[in-house]
Amino acid sequence: MRDAEQTRQKILEITADEIHQHGFQATSLSTILSRCEISKGALYHHFDNKLVLGYAVFEEIFTPMFLATWQPAVEAIDPIDGLCHFFKEISQDMSCEDIICGCPINNLCQEMSAVDEGFRLRILNMQQQLNHLIALNLQRFSSKLRKNLDFTQIAYFIVSSFHGAYSLSKSAKNKELFDKVVDELCIYLNNLRNT
Repeated sequence: MRDAEQTRQKILEITADEIHQHGFQATSLSTILSRCEISKGALYHHFDNKLVLGYAVFEEIFTPMFLATWQPAVEAIDPIDGLCHFFKEISQDMSCEDIICGCPINNLCQEMSAVDEGFRLRILNMQQQLNHLIALNLQRFSSKLRKNLDFTQIAYFIVSSFHGAYSLSKSAKNKELFDKVVDELCIYLNNLRNT
């Protein structure tokens, strides 16, 4: 990787961390410059402004990371088991910082969807990609599930419940709330089976 590419990648990764910890609007370009150990000119060589940088972080860091996190769970032989295992693993691995900072995607959705159309459209696109991924894999497993299920609707419910669990635990600074929602979500998922 060339120096320019490495610098650009470093800017994206550090900005992603800053956005996760402080939100997009509170993220400081001077902090990014300091952490990256670069000049303002070097930053503007890669990104025209903070908004363009934010879009790049969302498209190149957050969206692929988010989709890659969900992918093994929904592509498991049994996506119901895969999702429940995924949710419980997140709960077990959740640190105090995760509870306080919350999910970076969920935070950005709440902060920027109503403020900036560019972010709203990127968030919508990512949500549609995730919804399609979940629905497609539930459809693949449909012979083991109840008849006449709307997999698109179920996929949106799964994601919104998961994000709701993150929001609850973040606002209460209480991991137990996350665990309770995840447990209930797994009961719901297992009730989709045609047993």
